Amino acid sequence: METQEDCTIRRSQLVQRYPNDYKNDGHTPLPMMMNQAQYVNTGRVTARIAVYLMTGVFVTMEVEQSSTAQQILTIVQTEGELGLARAPPLIGQPVFALWLCSCQLEIQLRPNHKPIELAAKWNRLVKKYGSQMEGTDEEPLLYFRRNVFLSRYDEEQIKEAKVLELLYAEARHNVLQGRYPCEGQARYASLGALQARIEIGPYNSQTHTLAFFRRHRGRFLPHHYTSPSLLLGLGLGLGLVGGKGAPEARLLEQYKRIPNHTGTNTNPRKLIRKYLEFCWGLPCYGAAFFQGQIERPVRGLASWITNRDLQVLIAINTSGVYVVDDMQCSLLLGLKYSELSWEMAKPSDERNPDCLPCLFLQFPVRENGARVYKILQVFSRQAIMMDTLISGFAEENRNHSSHNDGTNSERQLDHSATTTYTGSFTNKLSKFTLATFDDEGRCIGQMGSWSFQ
Repeated sequence: METQEDCTIRRSQLVQRYPNDYKNDGHTPLPMMMNQAQYVNTGRVTARIAVYLMTGVFVTMEVEQSSTAQQILTIVQTEGELGLARAPPLIGQPVFALWLCSCQLEIQLRPNHKPIELAAKWNRLVKKYGSQMEGTDEEPLLYFRRNVFLSRYDEEQIKEAKVLELLYAEARHNVLQGRYPCEGQARYASLGALQARIEIGPYNSQTHTLAFFRRHRGRFLPHHYTSPSLLLGLGLGLGLVGGKGAPEARLLEQYKRIPNHTGTNTNPRKLIRKYLEFCWGLPCYGAAFFQGQIERPVRGLASWITNRDLQVLIAINTSGVYVVDDMQCSLLLGLKYSELSWEMAKPSDERNPDCLPCLFLQFPVRENGARVYKILQVFSRQAIMMDTLISGFAEENRNHSSHNDGTNSERQLDHSATTTYTGSFTNKLSKFTLATFDDEGRCIGQMGSWSFQ
């Protein structure tokens, strides 16, 4: 019987840093495949590959083309320079998994998947599941990222510093990219201040000025803060440029409040955990993200002509399903599995490239004192992938909560249709084109294209 060492050839390995601070799309120009496949004296076909970590380093290794994701994952975890080998294994799900990612498609690999073989047919996968009908050829990168099946409870038990550093780097990236929306500028300022304290050290009045944080705003604040508006450019004395209301001013004030003395509360490990503890409370934390589009509400006669679908991200994690406008860093809708029903539908005309699969999301709200059900239609080539992941998480959720009597879900309905809460967030139902049904399943309200169905 072949052992793992027989199957995977590990000729040489380097840990290198790649020049990307996650300000853009998180991808680098360096390919996953570092050279062409070649034969070794054993007759096996090998290739040199790169595996990227969210801390900004990549590991290169020579492996067989038939190597599995689990075999490559093990090589990364046992690389001495990364310091992950000392991390004790969790009883539940593994902390990390391998992901193949490009601009249009992100896939967490199963342990038995063969990354090199999948990368070879990546463009076919993008054509089938990608967000654009016509796209340029994409070469995926192989990432070492958080396992989407890891529960937040299990993650909270992690104590090993190197593991927490990787989780922090990934959380930071998702905050800055608008994938982990916060409600209000103050929360972004708090996270940015923690990040600054971790990465540039204690506050120094000579160095860490308002001008410094204005120059480095994109490093510590989400991307939607990095494009100044016309008013910002004009500097009309509105408190927006360098004033108390400016994002960088809030960030600086929060940064100043973090104690400078050496102690347990300012130990980098403690600060990293504090950053993660904040992120653990965000609805989208630990989610897999899928690209989709939703129909905007029609506002007047002219919008029938100019109205275009809104591009969104669908975030799916162990807790629920979320619709995110990542360009505006805004959570539009959050649904726990206990209040969610869903159905995937194939295109009505599969030969028409403009006709997309869709995911119907149904959820209850109280409207005018009565319980009704809203249905949102999400169009996406990745609908079948979302359906599969939701099905698994929903089944697990039902198994864990089967002893409940349902009173909690009833209490969740005690809000108006436009102020349904998910934690500290407000569902923005006015952003959607929805259909409304009563308890008997009768359609009692239609908007947009629903009116023609």
